[in-house]
Amino acid sequence: MEQNVILSVKNLHLDFNLRGRKLHALRGVDLDVYEGEALAIVGESGSGKSVFTKCFMGLTDKNGTISEGSIMYNGLDLSKLTKEKDWLSIRGGEIAMIMQDPMTSLNPLKTIGAQIAEAVALHQGLKGAELREKAMQYIRDVGITEPERRYRQYPHEFSGGMRQRVVIAIALACNPKILICDEPTTALDVTIQAQILQLIKDMKEKYNLTTIFITHDLGVVANIADRVAVMYAGDVIEIGTAEDIFYDAKHPYTWALLSSLPQVGVKGEDLYTIQGTAPNLFKEVCGDAFAPRNPHALKIDFVKRPPYFEVSPTHKAKTWLLDPRAPKADPPAILEKIRSGGLVNGK
Repeated sequence: MEQNVILSVKNLHLDFNLRGRKLHALRGVDLDVYEGEALAIVGESGSGKSVFTKCFMGLTDKNGTISEGSIMYNGLDLSKLTKEKDWLSIRGGEIAMIMQDPMTSLNPLKTIGAQIAEAVALHQGLKGAELREKAMQYIRDVGITEPERRYRQYPHEFSGGMRQRVVIAIALACNPKILICDEPTTALDVTIQAQILQLIKDMKEKYNLTTIFITHDLGVVANIADRVAVMYAGDVIEIGTAEDIFYDAKHPYTWALLSSLPQVGVKGEDLYTIQGTAPNLFKEVCGDAFAPRNPHALKIDFVKRPPYFEVSPTHKAKTWLLDPRAPKADPPAILEKIRSGGLVNGK
């Protein structure tokens, strides 16, 4: 069954000007987001995950410039929008975002009810009793008990997990088509994390949302994602279904990420760590950005950037190891543990 592309990114380049120096944060990213899917974007800190999705809402810092490429949404190229008033019809009403820390998203001087009602009024045009009832409905939807009492309370009277539920309610109140979740469980403990992830899954189904999760936690990804895009040094270097990535990964960086999972560790042995550091994006990156850290690197990896090689209709990766002329490189043996463990959605 063919899926509709709701958002299409082609050859996106983003530069930041920092004290006269140029940092090339995104280096020609290509990505299609399908309507109704749960897409996860994963990678180490600094790989470009958050800044990439902020481009969809015009939230990059003022010193950031899209120098090349396009972000097509509903026939509109979002990369060409420059004025705040142009973004008002996109932010919230079309694409909404849940941030990492709910305390930075909530106004400490306004009640929870007022903040949810403000989003409903702005994006759904309701007033009076109808507005209040709709805001109460979102409070109930996100699993907050005693909505009448909670409606009148302030953010400081809520726990971290409850505040994140409020932030989700505000995002839903905007009535968006796409919901971006930027590491929404980072500041929460493990049991609350699971509740919030399940809530987002439930709300996705109820409100027919397309969700984009940004995370570095592959354990989270296995439970929520239909597809996974792996980012490294400002580019998507592998993309496929969750099963493709967890059970048949092809890029050595993806192998390294999977090998670092605590779930595949052996008691009494050190967890696998990726040696070296990510490249300096102030400098031009030659060849494959991961080459200096890649034990399977070929000579060409240091010279020429690899294109996408198609593994299957749903799976492609940017690595010269997939070139028919390349020597065979077997994935780490530890990955067999993931295949046999049924990590992805219990499969």
